[in-house]
Amino acid sequence: MTTEGSVVVVDDDAAARKSLQFLLAMAGFNVSSHESGPAFLQSRDLQSCRCLIADVRMPEMTGLELLQRVKQERPDLSVIIITGHGDVPLAVEAMKSGAADFIEKPFDNDRLLDAVKGALSRDSDRDIREQGRAEIVERFNTLSPREQEVMLSLVRGNPNKVVAYELGISVRTVEIHRAHVMTKMQAGSLANLVRMALVGGYLEDPHAQT
Repeated sequence: MTTEGSVVVVDDDAAARKSLQFLLAMAGFNVSSHESGPAFLQSRDLQSCRCLIADVRMPEMTGLELLQRVKQERPDLSVIIITGHGDVPLAVEAMKSGAADFIEKPFDNDRLLDAVKGALSRDSDRDIREQGRAEIVERFNTLSPREQEVMLSLVRGNPNKVVAYELGISVRTVEIHRAHVMTKMQAGSLANLVRMALVGGYLEDPHAQT
């Protein structure tokens, strides 16, 4: 039985596109694909799909450019950005632009499928909204002062090496603090943490903790 709603894959790599389309089809999703952002924007899928999966590095139009265009046309559409060249600043930019999730290649199939299910059901975004700013701030306040510094640096787009340099600590120590941050904030992914930071107001004002 086909899962309700359609999923569209946009990737200029034909092999990757077909592989992802096959994975989604086997999982029961109604799925179609396009080789470029412009091709998707000119298709009927723009209005009919409920979840868009876009590779970030494409020649005609990048995934982030496509995300920004799509949000103008379909602000309700859930968009998942995938990349083999991901880094923290790119994740922050994608989340600020309205991405529902950000997944780095090579990704676990179950991780991708869970992201699609969440995007279609909107459970992830709804959970964040229901938590509200107060609950996010409450979780943030359970972090130690150093963990707060690490989180604020991470969600501003700094990789572990830069965080370590800024705070005068080792990369290994940053990794430990980062793990504690993810646990205490109950963030299942960096994308989820960035989304929380946006709701909590930490990306706009890193010192806003009230």
